[in-house]
Amino acid sequence: MLVAFLRDETSKVGLRRGVVGLSGGVDSAVALGLAAEAFGPERVLAVHTPYRTSTPGSLEDARAVAERFGVELRVVPITAQIDAYRDLVGEEMHRVRLGNKMARERKSIEFDLAWPDGAVVGTSNKTELLLGYGTWFGDMASSLNPVGDLYKTQLRELAVLLGVPDRVVRKPPTAELWLGQTDEEELGFTYAQADLILYFMVDRRLRPAELIAAGFGAVLVGRIREMVRKSHFKRVTPLIAKVSLRTIGHDFLYPRDWEAD
Repeated sequence: MLVAFLRDETSKVGLRRGVVGLSGGVDSAVALGLAAEAFGPERVLAVHTPYRTSTPGSLEDARAVAERFGVELRVVPITAQIDAYRDLVGEEMHRVRLGNKMARERKSIEFDLAWPDGAVVGTSNKTELLLGYGTWFGDMASSLNPVGDLYKTQLRELAVLLGVPDRVVRKPPTAELWLGQTDEEELGFTYAQADLILYFMVDRRLRPAELIAAGFGAVLVGRIREMVRKSHFKRVTPLIAKVSLRTIGHDFLYPRDWEAD
């Protein structure tokens, strides 16, 4: 179904190939495997965009994944442009701000390399999208996303089925936004904990009181619910002030697969 999704949705708008930002982590590895099957390995480009603090192991893992699926890997360092921006701004940048800048630079490169007939294949999983754990118009941006409805634990299972190298499947998730950063340490809880709560909260529509009564910790339930609520703006198109009869994002909501006149 996910392979068909990639084929069908790109063919509707005349896109013929895929570009995947390959970090060396499991999410992008799964996205690459699906894209290789959908478009054929020869029509997929994997892009690894290290900063000077990125670990060499990430590049090694990215190479292993690209080789596994027979896809070309292009390495495009982002150190020069990120450091040039820091010098231009002339002030100390908070590490989150710097991480966001790196995420947006990476995505800018992917979209450039996708021109003129390629789709940037998204790599954000359902857990991250619901929690808002990603950079708006950075790693959360894509042309289309085949893995965005899979929780992190589900995505790991799919990775095994696709034959992603075991060390990539098992490595601690990290966006490498700063030295030593890991997703779960930054979040303060594990993906396994979050996935269970999110599944019952979102898919099964249980209320917080019901989750707590079922044995989930009240503090964790409350925190995850607030993260979902406060990050909703990241999951929709930017809000447009309604002043006309038909407004994009309000009541002009037709799918893009219109019948040709």
